[in-house]
Amino acid sequence: MLFPFIYSKFTPYSYIMHFIKQIRPIKFWLVLAAIVIAIASLYVSHSLISDLSAEERVRMEVWAEAMKNLQTADGNTDLTMVLKVLNANHTIPVIVADQSGDVQTYRNIELSSSDTITVLKEKLNHFNREGHCIRINLNGDGDYLNVYYGPSLMLTRLAAYPYVQLTVVLIFVLIAIFALLSSKKAEQNKVWVGLSKETAHQLGTPISSLMAWTELLRTQYPQDNLIPAMAEDVERLQMIANRFSKIGSIPELEDADLKALLERVTDYIAHRTSDKVKIITNLPDTLPTLRLNVALFEWVIENLCKNAIDAMNGVGTLVISVQETSRYWYVDVADTGKGIDKRNFETVFAPGYTTKKRGWGLGLSLARRIVVEYHSGRIFVKQSEINKGTIFRIELKK
Repeated sequence: MLFPFIYSKFTPYSYIMHFIKQIRPIKFWLVLAAIVIAIASLYVSHSLISDLSAEERVRMEVWAEAMKNLQTADGNTDLTMVLKVLNANHTIPVIVADQSGDVQTYRNIELSSSDTITVLKEKLNHFNREGHCIRINLNGDGDYLNVYYGPSLMLTRLAAYPYVQLTVVLIFVLIAIFALLSSKKAEQNKVWVGLSKETAHQLGTPISSLMAWTELLRTQYPQDNLIPAMAEDVERLQMIANRFSKIGSIPELEDADLKALLERVTDYIAHRTSDKVKIITNLPDTLPTLRLNVALFEWVIENLCKNAIDAMNGVGTLVISVQETSRYWYVDVADTGKGIDKRNFETVFAPGYTTKKRGWGLGLSLARRIVVEYHSGRIFVKQSEINKGTIFRIELKK
């Protein structure tokens, strides 16, 4: 068997797929647990705030009673306890106003504006809207004072604390998820590189033998017309092994004729696909040279073309075109196949995603890696409609 490690039960590929399948339910339960914790935290905080708010209400009722005793006291009344209660309030902001709404006194309110009356009136109205008002009846003639109060500084901080806490926890969780995904991506990349290089290594020995046998056959049967075709296929295998060996290495870019490259790929595809597939190339008469890794970029185009032919089930039209803008060159590969659902425009590039019964789902993932990381470009689904076709676009900077 040529690739025994590929068919083993615990291959790098199967390990990656198993890891991806296992991480999805874990992420779901983590998110669900985070939501439950957040709701529980807010509920407990709300309960504590409600209890403290009720306690502060009781304290203000006592304070208001002390204020009433102060207002109604005569010369013989002992005000020691009354003043002690009034002066004991160091945290709850209080405004006392008469029945006309004029401010009589205030406590625990810091004023930075010179127009203190206006500021006090604004706070008074705010306290009143919150329902924090206690009326003091001074006598039987209908005279009264209103005691307006707000939450203490401690209560205000306690109300804000759970939201600050949840924000910090959320930031921490996001950082942890980002680190997990980065680690996962690094592990995947390491496996892909190892898989590619091992494939190239495994191909090396049989390719060398095939090249030797081909030369021997060429010497013994120089007139045989099949031997050149065999030699061409062996060279093709050598090029495929060379592609695999380049994955994970620093790309060697060179000036390449994009038109010749595309014509070479389409010619290769045309000779190896059904006559029912019509291949059309819309290329300018002249194209400038671009900095490309020819072997790997050809691989990308071949992969897109083979996927397009599979999507058309061997019957349809494949169009390869090149467009130019002021900043980019666009290479479009369009087919008349079954199309891609819009929600899967990004998913098709994920490792392991495939609609084929025997597919590995690595082609488009490696194609994006080659275009993005090696050529500083982009590859994406430009347009797709179910049962009408798909257009993949490669964007290269000039």
